[in-house]
Amino acid sequence: MNPATGLQLLLLAGGAIAVSAVARRKGWPAPLLLVAAGLLVSPLVPAVPLQPELVLFVFLPPLLYSAALDSSYLRLRDVKRAVALLSVGLVLFTTAVVGLVVHLLLPDLPLAAAFALGAIIAPPDAVAAVAVGRRLGLPRRALTILIGESLFNDATALTLYRVAIGAAVGGTVDLLHGVGEFLYAALAGVAIGLALAFVFAWLFTRTRDSLVENTLMLLIPFAAYLAAESVHASGVISVVVVGLYLGHRMHLRGFGTRLVSDAVWKVTDFFLETIVFALIGLQLVTVVKGITGYSPWQVAAYALIVLLVTIVSRFAWVFAVTSLIGVLTRGRRPPTTKDTVILGWAGMRGVVSLAAAFAIPPEIADRDRAMLLFLTFTTVIGTLLIQGTTFPALIRRLRVSSDQEAYEDRLAEAAAQQAALEAGLAELDRLVAAEGEPDEIQRQVIDQLREKSWRRSLSAWERLGGGTGHGGAETPSTLYRRLRRDMLQAERQVFVRLRDERRLDDEVLREVMAQLDFEEAILER
Repeated sequence: MNPATGLQLLLLAGGAIAVSAVARRKGWPAPLLLVAAGLLVSPLVPAVPLQPELVLFVFLPPLLYSAALDSSYLRLRDVKRAVALLSVGLVLFTTAVVGLVVHLLLPDLPLAAAFALGAIIAPPDAVAAVAVGRRLGLPRRALTILIGESLFNDATALTLYRVAIGAAVGGTVDLLHGVGEFLYAALAGVAIGLALAFVFAWLFTRTRDSLVENTLMLLIPFAAYLAAESVHASGVISVVVVGLYLGHRMHLRGFGTRLVSDAVWKVTDFFLETIVFALIGLQLVTVVKGITGYSPWQVAAYALIVLLVTIVSRFAWVFAVTSLIGVLTRGRRPPTTKDTVILGWAGMRGVVSLAAAFAIPPEIADRDRAMLLFLTFTTVIGTLLIQGTTFPALIRRLRVSSDQEAYEDRLAEAAAQQAALEAGLAELDRLVAAEGEPDEIQRQVIDQLREKSWRRSLSAWERLGGGTGHGGAETPSTLYRRLRRDMLQAERQVFVRLRDERRLDDEVLREVMAQLDFEEAILER
């Protein structure tokens, strides 16, 4: 890589991070602002090509793994029917509908290539929708369905894409072969994912080192993806299975591993998502310059029709499923209209679609390839900017809220803290009885342990009232956290002053700062 390319990538990363920082400070959805910024500067900067291999083999695996690691296997199991209907059924439906419409619009385009376009734009990317939904308090069930859909729909779409491209290049469509390839990719991906999950889980029981374990975790998504793709299985499913399995067993790791893992994957997600959404917007010039043989009005009309068909297809499928089958909630309660509208509108497309379009082989005619790439780009941009920008207003308009869930969570936490307190105190009493009568210093330590346990349990009950007592006064735990944070800040200033006066070494300063930081982190949580 020459210095100019390196500088270009560095400027891209720096600019994208700056835009994300502004979005976070203002409370705006960062993915949408990044896409808009990319569109604005695309004509003014040298082209930054989006390499399909970079997206599919470098960006996609860690993003999928992080999402799976942070997901709840139990919640996903509760909505498995809804996730299957969206990640498999909806992708198949969208591929068929978009493919047929595009073939009618462009009769010279081979049918297999039209279906390839349908497969390319079929899978939504829920990153933007989930980010907005979490910030505005979207109910947990809807978020779980969106996350589950985004974890598995890429596998369906990429398998369909391979079949359609193979037919477009080879000239024949074998439905039975396509179904067999899909089943093989899915089942083999699950098998490879489970095998690797067991291997890595076994390794983690032997390491007991937070630094080593988190370094291994950085390698896991790439290992799972490459292992599956090397035998033509679904790398997406393999990565997701490993992430769900290890995430479900994260409690078996040490506290250091969990603390470091949380920080590592937050930074990784932020950096990769920032680069990815900026790259989407920067592709404007690249995809436009390849269009030839069509008038601007024709191209605009085709793009608008494909975008509308993509959006309407999702609504039609979601409404049909929720109205006629009612399986999104496994029969516990009928899906509400609000649920259906939110799921239907959360269909923003992402970088996987663009990567697949850029990966269309050169055997496809240049004119057809350019049109497929352009229609993919306009659909991705259209769903992000139209649905993405209106999604927050839709949630507010429908007055969808997770307030009741939040209250129930706090109530369950308080009850669990009470049960844990009783178990901890019982263990403390057993240890004290086993060690005999304590002396005065030991008695003080035991009293401190009891007080700390009671304070933590009391804090959970106080959070049910939002941290305020009667008349809006601070509860004891809220007061304790506020005062202790101010004390910690004063203590830090002393340590830094002593370091600056050369009365304390930097290494010692880092150690005591880490202790104070951990205490403040506990106060925040």
